[in-house]
Amino acid sequence: MSAENGTPDSTAGSTGTPAGPQPEPIRFFGTTWVDHSGGYTARRAGVAVGSLAAAVVSCLVLRVAYQGLAIADIGSFVTLLTVVMFAVCSALAFRHTWESFSRRPDPDRQASLRGLLAVGFVGSLLAYFFRSLTEAPGEKLHRAEYDTAREQYEKRTTRRSGNPSKKRRRS
Repeated sequence: MSAENGTPDSTAGSTGTPAGPQPEPIRFFGTTWVDHSGGYTARRAGVAVGSLAAAVVSCLVLRVAYQGLAIADIGSFVTLLTVVMFAVCSALAFRHTWESFSRRPDPDRQASLRGLLAVGFVGSLLAYFFRSLTEAPGEKLHRAEYDTAREQYEKRTTRRSGNPSKKRRRS
């Protein structure tokens, strides 16, 4: 990729793969986030609509579950506990998902929060929706990492000058 405009270099070699670091694909976007090509805007709109629709459907399913608890007449305390559990888990999942768009989550912490994130799936869907209104979810993080990798690659390749074995030695 050319550092100036994000297009593939023609000097990459015979394999067609450009020299240097490659951008990491983002779910639903691939590598179109680099130069916002390949239907990037339509994909972002689709992700926003899809995540919002999934959150609405999920809330409807939770409402049916709540009505099931009310029909079962298990008591107001258990019903309140269930509602509070879903609300707290959704809020924590929203925060965790939102933060994962700006920095890489710790794998150990991610594994320990797996159950909480599963219960708070509505919060994760809403975080995905709100982030997709401004960018591809995770684009800012991936772009910062990719730009840093490109800069480091450029520094390494421009520092080298020729074959060191043919270098003149000072006497």
